[in-house]
Order: sequence, then structure tokens, then C-alpha cells
Amino acid sequence: MQLEQINSLYSLLKTPELFGRYITNSHIEKCLEKFPKSLISVVGHSVEDRPIYSLKFGSGSTKILLWSQMHGNESTTTKALFDCFNLFETNNKITNSILESCTLLVIPILNPDGAERYTRLNANEVDLNRDAQDLSQPESRVLRQVYENFKPHYCFNLHGQRTIYGIEMSGVSSTLSFLSPSQDENRSLTKNRKTAMAVISKINSVLQEEIPNGIGRYDDGFNLNCVGDTFQNFGIPTILYEAGHYPNDYNREEVRRYIFISLLKGLRYISKGVDELDYIDYLKIPENSKSFYDIIIRNAKISEDNDQLTDIAIQYNEVLNGGKIDFVPVVEEISKLDKFYGHKEIDADGALVEASENLMLKVGYEIDFVLVNNKKIGLFI
Repeated sequence: MQLEQINSLYSLLKTPELFGRYITNSHIEKCLEKFPKSLISVVGHSVEDRPIYSLKFGSGSTKILLWSQMHGNESTTTKALFDCFNLFETNNKITNSILESCTLLVIPILNPDGAERYTRLNANEVDLNRDAQDLSQPESRVLRQVYENFKPHYCFNLHGQRTIYGIEMSGVSSTLSFLSPSQDENRSLTKNRKTAMAVISKINSVLQEEIPNGIGRYDDGFNLNCVGDTFQNFGIPTILYEAGHYPNDYNREEVRRYIFISLLKGLRYISKGVDELDYIDYLKIPENSKSFYDIIIRNAKISEDNDQLTDIAIQYNEVLNGGKIDFVPVVEEISKLDKFYGHKEIDADGALVEASENLMLKVGYEIDFVLVNNKKIGLFI
């Protein structure tokens, strides 16, 4: 599967109706109208009785279950799924081989109430990814019922991660991250874990051509309340995808393309047969670290009365406003941040930095701009 070929297809098949970070049932329902009704089912309903949709593609013997937006504000993988759906509906060698070998069952938005509110949690303020044992929420029960009825051979658990993650302490943003979850307290390298690792290794190999050194690996601490750990515990190779941050891509449209590539690569590799020994390269993927802020102002003086220089970290708070997401700058930390990086960095060079004239910066302030030696610098994206 040539990367150039995938990228050329992507430019033709990207779903224009889905853009940005705010993706809800009302958005995907317009897209679903383009597909044959035979592909689409309602597999259950949310707390607030919104439908939870699934789509089924392919007729092969290897069954793969994929779900996205378990956390309502993690929408990048949903966009990429619909781009894949468009490709599935064309006659091409890449997907024909996948759909002949595999049957895909996809839930594009598992948490439609959270998606509507643009929150991680569902309408009962429960994190569905901590509800895999209690199954206290209707959305959790829907996923488990789909799992039990479909009996997948593989699971793709699709998420999004915050902009705070980097690749170890390299200063490179974690654009995508992956995990083969643990299935026991000992983090045993079982056959199904190695199988999931092998798939991730192959995905990583193709992504390195596009974003070298920008792929991270999540810590595999075991928590049976998490869905991935539970399904791995059931003996099913489970692959966690995390869509992260690419420079200046706060709408995650470039990351969307990388997810599209990685979904196709993972499915294609499974369709051709997984070599468990390929898991070795997974262990070479560097781990994620919490090493980034959206903006760091370096070497700043924050008071006329104190000449000591410090750094100022600013993080964007994502706020739903009139059907779109505003990125509101908030002062997150004021201290020396030598071990951290900013997606954007400003060197104050010893100058006084204020929230506005004669107003000292403090942690928690929402600010549109800063004054650096009385010069206004905007902080909005």
C-alpha cells in the first residue's frame, strides 16, 4: 500500500460536511444519508435517547469492531472514519482486499450526548471508559452488547489526546499515540497483546514516512474499568488509537489524515494476516510524556518590584460557543519551565509581561493578549 496513493485518494474522499472539533449526531446523520440503508443500524440509545449508529462493511471472516467518540469531545477519529467509509464505497484495490477478508462493524459516535455538549463524559457525567465493569450507563451496555453479538477478532478503540503530550522529552509533539492495553496487573505479553502490538508496529512504520519521530506509546498501566483493558482481558487483540496535536492544527484536519492512513494500514495488515513476531518493534516506540503547553512565554518579569525572571505557560480551554469550539487562552502555570516545551514560544527577553496595563498575570486568568514591555501580543489561534 503506497503512501502516495493513499494521500491522493484522501484528497478526493475527505468528507467535507465534517470539519473542526465539534462533531455530533446531527453532523454525521447528514453524511449517513449518502450510504445505503442496508449498511446502517441503530444499535441503542444514549441517556437522553439519542440514537447510537453502527455501520457494517465487508463480508470477510475476520471481524473487526471499531468505535469512536466514547469521549464526546474526541472527534478526530470520527471524521477519519467517515473518510474511510467513502473509500470503502469505491472500487479500489486498497479496500477491496480489506473488505473481502474482513467484516467491519463501526460505531462512529458511542457517546452522542457528550458529543452534543462537547464533553468527555456522558449526560450522567460518567466517563464511559471507566465503566467497563459496572456497565452502569446505557452507552456502555450498548458497546458490550454489540461486542457480545458480533464476537470480534480485533477491536479498534479510537480516541483523542490533549495538546500536552510530547514524545518523551524530545520537544516533538505527540501527533498520534497508540497502545496495546494490558490485560492483567503483571502487564503480561500475552499472544493477543503481541498481536495488537504487531499491528501498531506496522502502522508506526508507515506513519514515520509522514511524521518522523511524532508517534508515541501510552503507558500500559492496567485498569480493568477501562474498555480496552477489559476487551484485551477477554483475549481479543485491542488497539488504542489517540489522535494528538500537529503544529498549528488545532482543528485537527491534518491529524485526521494521519488517522485515515493509520486506520487503512491497520486494517490492511490484519486482512493479510498478522505475524505476531512483528510486535518487537512496538517496544521501540517512545513513550508519551506530559511535556507541552500551548504557549510558553520565556524569560518574563511579572512584577515591577521583582526582577527575577520566570516563564508563563498558557493553555487553551476548549469552549463550545454557538456550534463551534473557541480556544480560550488561560494562564496555567507561572514558574521556570525548563523541562517543558510550547507549541508556540515567545521570548520576553527580561521584559515585563502583564495581562493589561498595570494588571499582574495570575494563574487561572483568561486572557486574549499579553503586554510585553507595553507591546500587545495576541494569544488567540
